[in-house]
Amino acid sequence: MAASQGNSESYGPLTPAMFHVLLALADDDLHGYAIFKEVDLRTGGKVQLSTGTLYGIIKRLLADGLIAELRTRPAAAQDDERRRYYRLTTRGREVAAAEAERMNEMVSIAKAKNLLKKLRTA
Repeated sequence: MAASQGNSESYGPLTPAMFHVLLALADDDLHGYAIFKEVDLRTGGKVQLSTGTLYGIIKRLLADGLIAELRTRPAAAQDDERRRYYRLTTRGREVAAAEAERMNEMVSIAKAKNLLKKLRTA
């Protein structure tokens, strides 16, 4: 597993928008608009991807093998044939995990330097 971890680490760092898309797909297979909504919801509206940005990221993640387009579809009553559904690949999960670890290390350094606002209790 160390070899695949090394390959994942050599991929990053990811752009914040790419990382948000991978995070959106970490729990479930989603279509493009659902990814868009998940990122918006999870960030409280702080990150809003434009359609062009989102589909550019999806195209790159597909080309890099970090996500895959699904061939299977939901039941016809729950589906729109224009939608394409995406899934995080094993490599995509490894790259996302390596990016999260990299970010965690950066946050640890920021904490050690007292750069984070401390939560105040009322």
